[in-house]
Amino acid sequence: MTNDSLKLLFLSTSVGQLGSGLGGGVELSVFNIAQELHRRGHKIAVVAPAGSVLESIPVIEITGDLQVTAQSQDYNDAIVMPADSVLANMWEYARQVQDEWDLIVNFAYDWLPFYLTPFFRTPIAHFISMGSLSRSLDHIAGQTAAQFPGTIGVYTVSQAETFAFARECQLLGSGIDLSLYEFCSQPKPKLAWLGRIAPEKGLEDAVAAAKITGIPLKIMGKMQDEDYWQKICADYPDAPVEYLGFLTTIQMQQQVRQCRSLLMTPRWVEAFGNVAIEALACGVPVIAYERGGPAEIVRDGLTGFLVEPDSVNGLVGAIARLDQIDRSACRRQAEVEYSLGALGDRFEHWFKSILKLTRLTNK
Repeated sequence: MTNDSLKLLFLSTSVGQLGSGLGGGVELSVFNIAQELHRRGHKIAVVAPAGSVLESIPVIEITGDLQVTAQSQDYNDAIVMPADSVLANMWEYARQVQDEWDLIVNFAYDWLPFYLTPFFRTPIAHFISMGSLSRSLDHIAGQTAAQFPGTIGVYTVSQAETFAFARECQLLGSGIDLSLYEFCSQPKPKLAWLGRIAPEKGLEDAVAAAKITGIPLKIMGKMQDEDYWQKICADYPDAPVEYLGFLTTIQMQQQVRQCRSLLMTPRWVEAFGNVAIEALACGVPVIAYERGGPAEIVRDGLTGFLVEPDSVNGLVGAIARLDQIDRSACRRQAEVEYSLGALGDRFEHWFKSILKLTRLTNK
């Protein structure tokens, strides 16, 4: 390790094991940020629920009951923790070892890490992976933003703007290992949809568009809500769709790169949308509702199309215009804006700025 290198302890999401898909895009973010900063010579370890898998990065596996996902609860719900909470156990571990690390980085969208922040000697950076979903979390995160300026990071402007403390948020975006995604210039007549199968992702709109256009839709992602999926199948029995399951990155990009477009149909304000940049890296245009993170990623008319939110007709109209998109422009956008190098630069700068401010404050 060099004098410039940092000792960083990452605390992952507590809603699922790394590698399970339950954590959605934050799993990919933890992996990519850890990999890139490790490559730069920083010491990294990741604390995560037992059963987590992370290639080439040390994982401290913590037992306990998983946390309920925020998007399955109402905004005004009280904070609930299971009796043997893996979230609490993860943070108890972090408390015990905190002096071995320069900075602790929280990736959990949960109340507890924010509440605990003032009680730690080691500074804590919070990377928030979703927009506003919980009144209690909004309140405690706002307090943290005021007490510890510069320590809250988000993906996008539209995500930050769901919070009252938007101006305090550091914009960090996302990034991927572009070497894992193969460019395809000649797609087959099919479409892709990629994400957790849950109501807030709006899969039924993509299925409806596939039925209207007659173009087969390949669906990939974690089956989170089986009842929701069965209702879609019942409502669109003759739609040309195929569910391929939750795939590895290599398997997924082999499917996506052959598609004419990726459809993104979120019902909520998507904080970012890692699947969008994964598609672009394969040269696949993205057709997305003009809300949330995807609206900040897609270059309308250049690397895809932004359409009126919740409009199936908008999706269908955009599909008809896909021949206007140069697929090489999609890959170029991914290379310029979303490489691991660019991601590493942003996070490295953020972490060092927190430590610099901490040193000044403690003098």
